[in-house]
Amino acid sequence: MENENCQTYKTSKNYAWASGGSSILSEFGTLHLEFAYLSDVTGNPIYRDKVNKIRQVLQKIEKPNGLYPNYFNPKTGKWGQHHMSMGALGDSFYEYLLKTWIQSNKEDNEVRQMFDDAMESVFKHMLQTSTGGLMYFADLKFDRPEHKMDHLGCFSGGLLALGSRTLKNHMSDRYMDVAKGITNTCHESYDRTFTKLGPEAFRFTEGAEARALKTSEKYYILRPEVIESYFYMYRLTKDQKYRDWAWEAAQALEKHCRVNGGYTGLKNVYSEDPQQDDVQQSFFLAETLKYLYLIFSDDNLLSLDEWVFNTEAHPLPIKGVNPFYRESTV
Repeated sequence: MENENCQTYKTSKNYAWASGGSSILSEFGTLHLEFAYLSDVTGNPIYRDKVNKIRQVLQKIEKPNGLYPNYFNPKTGKWGQHHMSMGALGDSFYEYLLKTWIQSNKEDNEVRQMFDDAMESVFKHMLQTSTGGLMYFADLKFDRPEHKMDHLGCFSGGLLALGSRTLKNHMSDRYMDVAKGITNTCHESYDRTFTKLGPEAFRFTEGAEARALKTSEKYYILRPEVIESYFYMYRLTKDQKYRDWAWEAAQALEKHCRVNGGYTGLKNVYSEDPQQDDVQQSFFLAETLKYLYLIFSDDNLLSLDEWVFNTEAHPLPIKGVNPFYRESTV
């Protein structure tokens, strides 16, 4: 922080609600792609050093059941509340483990091993199948599963497919099976609404599956994660149903979210006449529309062999195979 005289003080501040001053896994764990690339294009190793330090700490610390809780206290070096999620607060940390390895042209094997180890634990402790046969990732709170899944967590179908097709190992087939199952469940969360757009979170109970039960979970704010998984699943499997599902979503967006000034979110996706929230989120352009465009484009447009998408769908070149990866010669 800087005062009026531009003197620098090495102080920090975290969100008051984040488990006793803790940092959030998806925030401090979602820096590696950008920082590693920044070091290479500037010739300054400080950025990569910073994120490598985070990795070293996370590798060494004991992890409950091999899982990464959503909160970590930077002052004590210990985990906060043992809440784990593939959705909010956790999501992109796992994404960057895999994508950092891809960005390195598959040379950073340490981070790939971290991804595989993490997913093995996630599959063991968080992966569930409903009585109706729908696969989902439950949240964990102090070792007790909460049978809900965030829309944010629906990116994981595409991520696991990417994990399956980029390295053949003992997890590859399982990754693709779970990728198909999760993506199908997330499609069901859309298909079981009146608007054919999915809620912010959906639950699995005896009476309802892949449906939001709380008013506070029934809204849609133009999120991209389901369409993101459709994109990866189509690119990697060539199954036409993923394009069909994407087209369903595109039509629903046009019908319910298009307004004169752009696009709006909805307050209740189950309503026959949903009230609009009059907000167009920035990620709608950066991600939702981009993935919709790419799923209907040729594979050589931002090829997954040459580009890796960061968590906000900005394409970064893969080292060694993409001429746009321009390392500093300084």
